[in-house]
Amino acid sequence: MDADVTDSAGTATEPDNKSGSEPSTGAPGPDDNDAEPAAPPSDPNPKRHWLRWVALGTSVAILATAGAGWWFYRKLDRNITTDTSAAAELHTYEKERPTPVALDAQNILLIGSDSRSGEGNGKYGRDDGGSQRSDTTILLHLAADRKSATAMSIPRDLMVEIPSCAKPDGTRSQDRFAQFNWAFEAGGAACTIRTVEKLTDIRVDHHMVVDFSGFTDMVDAVDGVEVCLDEPVKDIQARLELPAGRQTLDGEQALGFVRARHGIGDGSDTQRMDRQQRFLGALFKKVRSNGVLLNPARLYPVLDAATKSLTTDSGLNSLSDLYELARSMRSVPMEKVQFLTVPRQPYTQNPNRDELVQPDAKNLFERLREDNPVSVSPDGKDPQDGKSEGKSDDSVKTSGDDSDGGSGAPATGSPSPAPTFQGTNAAAGMCG
Repeated sequence: MDADVTDSAGTATEPDNKSGSEPSTGAPGPDDNDAEPAAPPSDPNPKRHWLRWVALGTSVAILATAGAGWWFYRKLDRNITTDTSAAAELHTYEKERPTPVALDAQNILLIGSDSRSGEGNGKYGRDDGGSQRSDTTILLHLAADRKSATAMSIPRDLMVEIPSCAKPDGTRSQDRFAQFNWAFEAGGAACTIRTVEKLTDIRVDHHMVVDFSGFTDMVDAVDGVEVCLDEPVKDIQARLELPAGRQTLDGEQALGFVRARHGIGDGSDTQRMDRQQRFLGALFKKVRSNGVLLNPARLYPVLDAATKSLTTDSGLNSLSDLYELARSMRSVPMEKVQFLTVPRQPYTQNPNRDELVQPDAKNLFERLREDNPVSVSPDGKDPQDGKSEGKSDDSVKTSGDDSDGGSGAPATGSPSPAPTFQGTNAAAGMCG
């Protein structure tokens, strides 16, 4: 059988059978020693080098991202201030505090401080030695099933029983009957919590204190909040001047808007609280939108603004704790994020102060304490039956002959609907 052979030049030739010459044996010829050495064998898989570089680059990118993410997490985590003094005071009076009823529900006291101390707050007035008052106080109730959230405003002019509390200078205040916001001025968050618990018999699980600059930074971080005004507003004390119509407020304008009592509406604290509730609903709605929560470039400024102005108890003093709280609220429908004010009326001895309206207030406190639903409407009436604020028929309805097939047992119907209070919800926003 014929075989291919190679000449000294390296070209394949056919054996010359006609000349009778012998085929080459393959032994090196006289010039073969001078030939260049053969090249090393090539990588049988040339893509391997490319994959190695991709893997190395990806690893570096992951490490860099993880490092940056950890840095941001630590920065946000360190922004939060822990209120250790409140924990000590509350522990001292643990025996007099209400017993939790609905264990999976959460009651969080939100306090807006008007303190001028601290970075960024001096421009809102003179710092008179660190004194502070609760400009806004809201008890936020998160239902155990996380299908609703109710934010109840407590008027700062409400006349209440305030217990003896530890003061910042180490002394103790005397218990007294006074305006509600005096509690925060006298004894900070702990005194406010004890006053709320005494007023409502609702156990406060956590608390947060937010200052002026924190609120303005939050609004700026979401690129402002849209409001609609029926008439122009001018309040020199609140540094606010706005035209009528639809417009987007930045942080400074928003702070003036929620604090204003002059040159807007009737100047009452009631209208101010209503305005605060509607604005907070609009702010919550915007923060919940995908444009903020799913966009890291927009979410980080929101978290930075929220954490650096926040003072909390030890149960909410980390970014992971706040994340869990925010995550649990993501499932709450917008129309079930409700805002209302505790039922109140002008105080009989001083019309410039407030007192509770009973039994409406007691009914509301009991519903929240036992984690039973409430509903809100702009006029405080149930759209279906027109019943007024806080009232519902709690009796069990029976069918026609008060018996069930002659057994003698009463036939029960469906339970009565939740009582309706005057308020709004986050879905309504500021412009309807």
